[in-house]
Amino acid sequence: MTQQIPPTPQGLPQPEPELAGVRNFRDVGGLPTTDGRRVRPGRLFRSGHLAHATETDAQFLNSLGLHTVFDFRNDADHALEGPDVELAGVRNVNIPLSDPADGREFWKMVRDGDLARLRSLLGDGKGEARMAHSYRSIIANRTAEHGRVLRALAADSVPALMHCAAGKDRAGLSIAVTLLALGVEREAIVADYLESNAPHRRYRVRRSGETQETRAPEVAELLAPLFDARAAYLAAAFDTIDERWGGVPSYLTEGLGLSPEALDRLRARLLD
Repeated sequence: MTQQIPPTPQGLPQPEPELAGVRNFRDVGGLPTTDGRRVRPGRLFRSGHLAHATETDAQFLNSLGLHTVFDFRNDADHALEGPDVELAGVRNVNIPLSDPADGREFWKMVRDGDLARLRSLLGDGKGEARMAHSYRSIIANRTAEHGRVLRALAADSVPALMHCAAGKDRAGLSIAVTLLALGVEREAIVADYLESNAPHRRYRVRRSGETQETRAPEVAELLAPLFDARAAYLAAAFDTIDERWGGVPSYLTEGLGLSPEALDRLRARLLD
């Protein structure tokens, strides 16, 4: 059940609500920047998908005064989970990003618990390598999408909520890119990202059948790299920025095409 919580004093983020149908929701307000400022509470939120939001969840989300919901899911995600709940007066922007799990056929295999195929795809460290490669690829190849998000935030699209399916990978990277543009310390970005590991935040896999094989500890072990938020994944993303662009400033201007004026507007909207 969602708890309606009054604002807290001194501009601090509200205590986290209990949402019945939305996983991994949180306000990223309060994170520190390298120049001594902080992300303004109530301006930037992250979560898993909103397709299963209850009526009470929707009431809470409507109370946030959102301008835009950025949905980074693709067609396969929408087919599996359904569309987001409609929120009155909120613009929904779908910007599909690559799913580390390769969409519908992969998730069918996960739900069916095909142990032999899972071993071949994820065993012997392949799962961790797959995730790190995916994070690198999204940073390197999705500059147009991330640039679009940051320009929208700088123009008018706040308060904003960013989500994908679980709110961990695609949304996690988009939040990380936004926080880098705001000058948030990398350690703080990683700490926020790792909060997705809390049991009540994790994505729920709906299995098509429960058998002894699908419940086997080996299945959980093989799938763990996909469902974990691991600092090494975000480190791979940061390394890609440093290796390809020589650091965050060049990544923002050359990679994402952001002007100094756009960055100033972004920081004015999202920082205290």
